Amino acid sequence: MTSTNEIGLGVLRQPAIVYFGPGQRALLPHLVRSVGRRVLVCTDERMAGTEVFGEITAALAADGLDVSVYARVEPDLPRENLTDLTTRFDGTGQDVVVGLGGGSCMDFAKVAALVLTRGGDVRDLYGENLVDGPGLPVICVPTTGGTGAEATCIAVVFDADKGMKLGVASAYLEPYAAVIDPELTLTCPPGLTAHTGADALSHLVESFTARAKNPDAAAIRKHLYVGKNLLADLYARNGLTLLGSALEKVAVSPEDLAARADTMLGAFCAGMAIGTAGTAGAHAIQSPIGGLTHTPHGLGVGALLPYVMRYNLPARQAEMAEIGRLLGAAAGDDQLAQARAGILRVEEILTALGVPLNLRDLGLEPGMFAFVADQAMLATRLLANNPRELTHDAVGEILRRGYAGDRGWTEF
Repeated sequence: MTSTNEIGLGVLRQPAIVYFGPGQRALLPHLVRSVGRRVLVCTDERMAGTEVFGEITAALAADGLDVSVYARVEPDLPRENLTDLTTRFDGTGQDVVVGLGGGSCMDFAKVAALVLTRGGDVRDLYGENLVDGPGLPVICVPTTGGTGAEATCIAVVFDADKGMKLGVASAYLEPYAAVIDPELTLTCPPGLTAHTGADALSHLVESFTARAKNPDAAAIRKHLYVGKNLLADLYARNGLTLLGSALEKVAVSPEDLAARADTMLGAFCAGMAIGTAGTAGAHAIQSPIGGLTHTPHGLGVGALLPYVMRYNLPARQAEMAEIGRLLGAAAGDDQLAQARAGILRVEEILTALGVPLNLRDLGLEPGMFAFVADQAMLATRLLANNPRELTHDAVGEILRRGYAGDRGWTEF
């Protein structure tokens, strides 16, 4: 499945407006007013109880806007949050939706904008390009540096009845605008900072090493994820350079605003990259592991990343060598040595964030391997992006090595 971008493809999807920098949350009332007067702010209980949230909603009201709040978004976005929303709001009293918080809050806002205006159950939208039209305009305001949800056109929902996370993927989910204010991450709990940082790093690695699909015009119209491409690579390279130094600084000095800013910018770059290149093997395997062990998404993909990178190394040696150079770890002219140095540097960053470099510490047990591999095989959208074919047996071997902490260089 090794491939190159033979047609020189570049594809981006992005918010129409992005404001980035410390204090830029002050522009939120201006942005909301440009598209509506009645705003629904979606967040979680922790954020809703903070002083800064009160300041933001007060500023919206002071600008003459009619402000409603839904503050019950839960981690991993359970489907029940969306059914609860529709019992509280009927969709006739909102012009614009603001997602303020981490990835779940922003994903919730994207889907809320659809179900409030178009009706139906989110289950009708699971999959790719099943949304038949736009919802309300969405403005995303991230408070963590990691998910990149402010730049993507996908929302991930946990459906308890199905026992798994499912994606709603459509260009209609692309946020209208994003306000990225690093000051909002200064009070982010250390664990959440680490998990979201590992998630951003995994996004950059997987988008930069993704399969290049060389799609024709019909395939580009049909699919959101068109593979590794020139424009996604621009963002991936910049994001890797930023996170290569910023993540360790944030882990040591959470109050370092410059490092927080670089982390948020790197995470935004990651969101821009995965928006068209997509994520791949680590994300496909993590989803069932997360469901079984109830471990955070970023922690899981971070723990898997060294093993998935090793598996993909034969198909993406040049890209991993470039990752080594971008992270300042590669020396000499030997491409394989540079690639291995890149993987080892990724491991150093993950270790600094407190991410375990084995799957055993996530609570995974050998008896779970077959189920995880079965479920990973269902994530066809993600598997199609992996640069090397991921079979059931290959996933099993990744799990076995990950459980044992075997990070040797023996080829799979």
